[in-house]
Amino acid sequence: QVQLVESGGGSVQAGGSLRLSCAASGFTLSNYAMGWFRQAPGKEREFVATISWRGANTRYTDSVKGRFAISRDNAKNTVYQQMNSLLPEDTAVYFCARSQGRLVTSSASSYDQWGQGTQVTVSS
Repeated sequence: QVQLVESGGGSVQAGGSLRLSCAASGFTLSNYAMGWFRQAPGKEREFVATISWRGANTRYTDSVKGRFAISRDNAKNTVYQQMNSLLPEDTAVYFCARSQGRLVTSSASSYDQWGQGTQVTVSS
């Protein structure tokens, strides 16, 4: 069965860094674009970043551009998100998701498989 397992979350001070990992199993990762979303308390889930099937194309929400970097290692069945210069407003549960296609997309409805999430807390 398809599984996406996130790890790497934690608590950091503002300005710090974290690297999230998403371990994929039960499908061929290289056939799909992947994405990261986040949900803060009391807010709706929002798009953060996406990467195409071979990693040639990426897209980010404006608030993380220049601070976050999504990448993938298809040989290791893993997707990453490097998060630098973290801000308190980055505090959220971060979810890894599998797109239904190979191209980048920021629409949550285009993703059909989701992980359980990993908590990121940034203190000021």
